[in-house]
Amino acid sequence: MKATSARVPQKKPKLGQHFLTDTVATIRIVEALGDLSRATVFEIGPGRGALTSVLARRARRVIAVEADRVLAAQLRMRFSLAPNVEVIEGDILAVDFNTLFGPKPGSTRPGMEQAPEKVRVIGNLPYFITSDILLRLFEHRNFFEMFVLMVQKEVADRLAARHGASEYGLLSATAQLYTEVEKLFTLPPAAFSPPPKVHSTVIRLTPSQRLDTLHVGDDEFIRFLKISFAQKRKTLWNNLKSEYPADGLKRAMSKTRLQASVRAESLSLEQSAALFRALSSDGGNSTQS
Repeated sequence: MKATSARVPQKKPKLGQHFLTDTVATIRIVEALGDLSRATVFEIGPGRGALTSVLARRARRVIAVEADRVLAAQLRMRFSLAPNVEVIEGDILAVDFNTLFGPKPGSTRPGMEQAPEKVRVIGNLPYFITSDILLRLFEHRNFFEMFVLMVQKEVADRLAARHGASEYGLLSATAQLYTEVEKLFTLPPAAFSPPPKVHSTVIRLTPSQRLDTLHVGDDEFIRFLKISFAQKRKTLWNNLKSEYPADGLKRAMSKTRLQASVRAESLSLEQSAALFRALSSDGGNSTQS
């Protein structure tokens, strides 16, 4: 780090931005994606381009989405001579993944359509919309083969928490329904400029086939989990009884050997799926359409 004779006041970051300045950590994060020589990498929030500069040297193609207009313009200028880097100014929560990664009109003959290329995702996620971003990525998971993301340490703990732990909740269940969660390493505030007030953890999420092995429908089961975790301090019975008839709920819980006093965070995904299937099969359908 270059020494200075006087401290220069730092501008307050917009959009919750804290820029990674630790060069060793930058390399480690990119390396967590594996060999990129034939890969397309989708970068969320490149900021000043710390990760982008490493990706540009290693990946076949880099698509970086930056919400800040000034930063996006600076990135375009910086990487104007890198033909494999594309910078898009936009909101990650509004990006049309089908247009970005899906087959282009006229690119294939009718009847010869191919599955979209699987993309690897990297990014330092804004703390205040981390959950929204993750849920959107999971929704469009058919486009992605791996996620290496930096999140607030407490969020990483929730994502990786096992059922029965106090941190286990809807985000944990959803992430583990779609992916295998690995906590890789944690960075201190000093690794960023300006330094945040919290530690950050790099996680790797690898899509799994768990949804198929649980034999549940995607949207319906996610809705069931949302109801189950609606009020964490309530028992599972109390959360579910407003949506499912009491007699059907009683039969389903008895069939799956669950006590009325159990809470949603105590159940494994397998137990939650078994209860969901029991409710769906024996007349305990939701009272809501």
